[in-house]
Amino acid sequence: MPLSLAQILAVLDDPRSTRDLKRYFLATGADAFTGGQFEMLGGGGDRPETANVVTAEDLVAVGLLSVRIHPRTVLDLLQGRLGEQVSAELSGIPVDVDLGTEAATRLITDGGHAVEAWRLLRHTDDTGWVTAGKLLARKRPRLVPVYDRVVRCAYGTGAGFWEWLHGKLQEDGGTLAERLDALHAEVGLPPAVQRLRVLDVVFWMRHRRVHLAARCPGLELP
Repeated sequence: MPLSLAQILAVLDDPRSTRDLKRYFLATGADAFTGGQFEMLGGGGDRPETANVVTAEDLVAVGLLSVRIHPRTVLDLLQGRLGEQVSAELSGIPVDVDLGTEAATRLITDGGHAVEAWRLLRHTDDTGWVTAGKLLARKRPRLVPVYDRVVRCAYGTGAGFWEWLHGKLQEDGGTLAERLDALHAEVGLPPAVQRLRVLDVVFWMRHRRVHLAARCPGLELP
């Protein structure tokens, strides 16, 4: 079963979450995580001048999260039909819409621009659901969460993750969003790091080592 709101909040309140966020985003040198620069590289994927276009910087940034896009798809995104199609969908997604708000609902449900952009990327020969989501998270970090097999296992979720998280952010008057913003401030994270990334990194850091072991038992709750 997917985690309840109370279980998610318990993980966020665990002292390990603060330490993990500092390590992931603020460590330097050999201790630094490359993914800590995902949203900041080149000024971010949602900056006004390139918000609706997939750029080479976006593709490098996705690589910082340990995924690889085939060179043929890279070229198609940068100068081909796929890039034009994704750009058309991005043009319909405001950069300032947060997951968990009413404005996000039409974007993340069937027929919405975010869903259509994800499907365009997902249906290429070599781009799976993880990579498609990470690229969209780079372009719209307030709306689209980074989501991979580690956090999927930690949350206990499956298909329909965006809508599930959308609902959790609306539950109990927006308590989850408030808690994530408070954690962001407590750690002193850069402004470019959005609340969805705070959530993703907390759960990824907590579960990654256990998940990579054989026969993962799932997230150990506090």
